[in-house]
Amino acid sequence: MTTETPHRPTAGEAVEKLTAELWAAVSAADERAATDVVLRALDDGMAPESVLIDVIASVQGKVGEEWAANRLTVAEEHAATAINERVAALSVHPAARTTPDLGRITVACVDGEWHALPARLLAEVLKLRGWHVDYLGAQVPSPHLIAHLHRTDADVVALSSSIATRLPTAHAAITACQAVGVPVLAGGAAFGPGGKYARLLGADAWAPDARTAADRLARAPLPRPQPDHQPIDDLPHLEDQEYSIVTRSSTSLVRTVLTALEDAFPAMRTYSDHQRERTAEDLAHIVDFLATSLYLGDEDLFTWFITWTAGILTARGVPAQSLPPALDILARELKDFPRATRTLRHGIAALTPEHRITAGKTA
Repeated sequence: MTTETPHRPTAGEAVEKLTAELWAAVSAADERAATDVVLRALDDGMAPESVLIDVIASVQGKVGEEWAANRLTVAEEHAATAINERVAALSVHPAARTTPDLGRITVACVDGEWHALPARLLAEVLKLRGWHVDYLGAQVPSPHLIAHLHRTDADVVALSSSIATRLPTAHAAITACQAVGVPVLAGGAAFGPGGKYARLLGADAWAPDARTAADRLARAPLPRPQPDHQPIDDLPHLEDQEYSIVTRSSTSLVRTVLTALEDAFPAMRTYSDHQRERTAEDLAHIVDFLATSLYLGDEDLFTWFITWTAGILTARGVPAQSLPPALDILARELKDFPRATRTLRHGIAALTPEHRITAGKTA
């Protein structure tokens, strides 16, 4: 008679199991079950940092994917995200308590940025690593951030942003922090692949995720900013004023395009009031991304957003064929602005033939 040795799950298997359990809980909006999953993982000896990054962050990534595929409603996505943010506060468990001895860091979201979970995950990882963390949460206006820095004498500011349209505001916040002598570590999807926009906007460092950010801070202190740095030196193309003009006229641009779109895209004449409101919201986002692309001098950002929007509309059963005529109308309205016009034309060209069915000669 032989006795089989019970299978001991590997670290990867344990993470996979916990991720599935947490996903089941948050997708069902069951906060109690989600809390039980996380606390049980800590009780069983899983490293708190792994719980944060390998489990909670992974589940949040799936939340975003399911929303984009129209398998979660906006309300369900908000509920799942809120639960993930609450269970990420691990310091309630003895295994996640550390003594801060590395210095003081302020973690905040850029003003207008309401995706707070990435910043929360970073704050919790930094606490585990031994930092004294001031977590300020979502949508922190720059004047309040600077006032906080004056009171606390922070060694570093970690600025988080997930929405690229907040990058002009992020630039102002980076510059303001550096003006009072505090270096800035930037993070979040808004800063682009490889952190290219973080570098463009003058951040002292960039990290793609919380673990990498903590590792970067552990290697060496961030250098103190140079007092003679002028932010306009980063973006000399802003002298043409296209960004400022598009930003100031955004409301009238949306109104004009919405009116003209009924002729360019006849299907819109049958839209309900709700559908027209959603279309106006989509147009406002398009103008916002156009303005941000002009601010950064990067047409690729706008092209990415337009193709992403086409995918989202398709997943929701909304005709993406309305995009090319809308961009064409915008280009006509902005015909005196060469960078804006060129960016819009690139956006049209990036769409598939199916999306350009109704674009007429623009296709």
